[in-house]
Order: sequence, then C-alpha cells, then structure tokens
Amino acid sequence: MKPTQKVLNVRSIWNGAISFGLVSIPIKLVNATESHSVAFRQIHTEDGGRIRYRKVCELEEKEVTQAEIGKGYEDADGTIIPITEEDLASLPIPTAKTIEIVAFIPAERIDPLQMDAAYYLVANGVPAAKPYTLLREALKRSQRVAIAKFALRGRERLGMLRVVGDAIAMHGLLWPDEIRAAEDAAPTTHVTVRDAELDLADALMDTLGEVDLDTLHDDYRDAVEELIASKISGAPLEHVPVAEERAGKVIDLMAALENSVRAAQAARGEGEAEVTPLPARRAGQRKQAAGRSAPGAPKEVGGKKSTATATKKAATGKKTAAKKASPTRSTATKSTASASSAAKKSAAGAKSGAKAKAGAGARGGASGGASAKKTASRRRTSA
Repeated sequence: MKPTQKVLNVRSIWNGAISFGLVSIPIKLVNATESHSVAFRQIHTEDGGRIRYRKVCELEEKEVTQAEIGKGYEDADGTIIPITEEDLASLPIPTAKTIEIVAFIPAERIDPLQMDAAYYLVANGVPAAKPYTLLREALKRSQRVAIAKFALRGRERLGMLRVVGDAIAMHGLLWPDEIRAAEDAAPTTHVTVRDAELDLADALMDTLGEVDLDTLHDDYRDAVEELIASKISGAPLEHVPVAEERAGKVIDLMAALENSVRAAQAARGEGEAEVTPLPARRAGQRKQAAGRSAPGAPKEVGGKKSTATATKKAATGKKTAAKKASPTRSTATKSTASASSAAKKSAAGAKSGAKAKAGAGARGGASGGASAKKTASRRRTSA
C-alpha cells in the first residue's frame, strides 16, 4: 500500500526508547494508519443546530476546561479515587517509557486475531540511527519478529516489531486472554461436503483470482461524498440501480456455485465458464441400483415392451397349432426339414436354429402343397 502522508509530518503520540538487551534506541511512536471516513456532526433535526457535549462538573454544575480535568478510579461503592500523572510515572515498571524486547519468534506464530493498532518507530535524533539500523538488519537476516512490552494510554500492552521497507513498524497485540474462542462461531450441525462441491469452489476461487490491493478503494465513501456534493450544488444525484438483495438461504448449493463461476468469468470478460454440472440420477438408475442391491428379489415385468412380447408369443403359439393341423404328408416333410434344422441349431446356436426352423417349416408346407397338386392331376388323367 502506498502511504498518503509522510511520516515526518505526523505528530508523535509517545516518546521513549527501544530496549534491545543493553542497547537503547531513542524513538518516537507515530500512527502508521489514518482514517478517511466521512465525519458527520450531530444536529437538531428541527432547525439544523449543532448538538454539542460540554464537560460539566456535577458538583459545581459548571463547564470546566481540559486543563482542569484529571483521572480518577471509581470504587465499587461509588467513591472516586484520584490518580495523577505523577502517580503513574512512579510505577516500578520498565515499560513506562521503554519498548522492552522480550523475545524473537517466527512471524507465522502470531495469530492475526491478536493484531491491533499499527505504529511506526521513528529514530529520534542522529545517535539513534546506528542502533536503529542494527536492529532492522538483524530482524531482516533472522526473518523473525520481535515481541515487546510497552505502556501506552494507562495500560501495559504487547507489541510485535517487524521491518517494513527501511523502517521498523510495531503492531499492538491483544493479550492471549483477550481473544475469544472460535468454537461457538462454527456450525453445530454435521455437514458433509462432496468433492464435486469442493471442485466448484476451487474453480470459483481460481476465477476470482488475485488482486492488487492498491486498486481497492472505499466505494461507500465515494457515494457519500457524491451525495454531499449534490446537496451543496443543488444538482440532482444520479441514481444507480442497486443490485437485487441476495437471499440468505442457499436452496441449491451446486447451482449457486456454478452461477457464481459464470458471473465471475463474465465480470472479468473471460466469456462463459466451463462448468461441468453433476448428472441428475434418474428413476430408472435408482431402480436398477435397487435391483442389484437385492439379487434374490424376482425381476419385475411390466410396461409396453413386456406386453408386446407377450402378444408376440401368443401369435407364435397360434401359428404352431395351425401347422400341427396340416395334412399328414406335409407334416412328414416338415418333420424332415425340422430334423435338418435341429442339426443346424447345434452348430449355429439357439437363435439361428430358431430362425432356420421357422424357414424350414415354411418350405415344407410349400413342398407338401405342390406334391398334393401333382397327385390330383395324375388321377384325373387316368380317369
């Protein structure tokens, strides 16, 4: 991130020294961050008058100046115990005016949840340049961060010193007992995530990709500043259509992930995303799976195909009965052909034999009919 204001122009909030063993480094503590939020004032809605808070002494019922205000601790019974700056300065702790380094550890051991405010440590004076540079280079070469304790705004704090560019920065750290446990934030119901869902989530992450943090900015602040500018100029504010509010409940997680990938692809101008949806399981597949899981169950017969097969078998039975009722000579010829067909059946298989048998029966019927006609013709000639 590019700094927007030079550190040397920022007012220091604390002056002291870094204690690095027996080495003392005079420094000034300055804020490393700044807020760009739009500040609003409280007003009286009826006439627009400013609402102000005044510091009033409740005993004298009169306003007091900042110079007249001190610190006090309220006891359990309501008694106020005054605490002066001299009382705080006399506390027997070395961190009152010193950032005391207590250890050096790898940066990955710091939980980001502990991160608090960030400061720059500025070398205070020419004599501080050499030990300051020594500490900075030692941190660079060791690839570790320094853990320190310091006192600021009435309490002792924990800090982490690390190198940022050519400077040393210090992050205030929360004490470990100030971090709440994360168990209560996790879902209490047991959920199983499929590999296909993880694959889609990975595809969405790859599509969104990385980002240059310097390109991100506060869109809400820009919109508020445009609103204020339109109020000052009297010009109407151009209304931009707001995207539809997304429902908090996900009905179809897979569909939502697929649509998210496509939307991310479209936003980046990469065209349609290649998303492979999960195939829907059909009812027939479920029945087959059920049949395989219970091999002892009888196969269910039904449907149009089974009805057509039954009709075909009935017709075949009628044709067979009709052939049995044919003349004796025709039947003998048919039997001879059937014997020949049976030999072919043993060589070619059941299906081919059945076809051969049907064909032979048809030829036998035709041959028998021709022999009967010749016999009748000879009888007529003899007569």
